[in-house]
Amino acid sequence: MKRNHYFIAVPLTAETKQAIARFAGDMASSLPFRTWVHEQDYHITLAFLGDVPPQKMDPLCEKVAAAAARYAPFSLQLDGLGTFGERTAPRIFWQGVKAEETLNALRRDVYEACLTLGFSLDRRPFAPHITIARKWQGAEPFKPEMLGMLPVASAVFSVPEIVLYRTNMHQTPKYEVIASFPLLGAPAEGNQ
Repeated sequence: MKRNHYFIAVPLTAETKQAIARFAGDMASSLPFRTWVHEQDYHITLAFLGDVPPQKMDPLCEKVAAAAARYAPFSLQLDGLGTFGERTAPRIFWQGVKAEETLNALRRDVYEACLTLGFSLDRRPFAPHITIARKWQGAEPFKPEMLGMLPVASAVFSVPEIVLYRTNMHQTPKYEVIASFPLLGAPAEGNQ
C-alpha cells in the first residue's frame, strides 16, 4: 500500500526561492552533490509527520491552525550555509536563516500540537534550514571550511503562514500544499 508522507513547514516567497536557486545553479557544477532540490520545493520544516491516517487529518489541521493563529506574521533573513551528516561526505547541504525567536516559538507550538495527537516526531534540537542539495558524491572529500567562502544567497522574506505539505516521491517538484494556516496574531508593540 502506498503511503504519503506529510510535514508542516514555513513556505518561502517566490523571490527567496529564486535567490537560492540562482546560488544553487552557480554552485552545482563545482559541488558534486547527487541531487539538487527543485526551486519550488524549498521550505523550512517545522515538523515531519510521516504517514497521516485519514482520521487524524482534521484534528491535525485544527490544532496546527490554532497554533499558527496565535502568531503575527514575521520576517526571516537568509544567513549562512551548512551541512548535515559526515563532515567530508555530507548527506545534506543547506541554506540557513538568522536566529529568530518567533520561528523557534512557532515551531515549539506546532511540535507540541502534533505530539498531543500521537505523532512520533524527530527529537533532535530544531535547526532551521532550507535543504539545497543531497548526498555528496565528489571524488575528493567535501571541505567544510569552504562554506564560509561561498557567495551565499541573500534575502529577507515575510512569513504570513505555515503549510501542510504532502510528499509525492515520483513528481518534480515533489511537495504539494495540502492546507495553509495563516498567522493571525496581532503584531508585537514596536513592530508595526
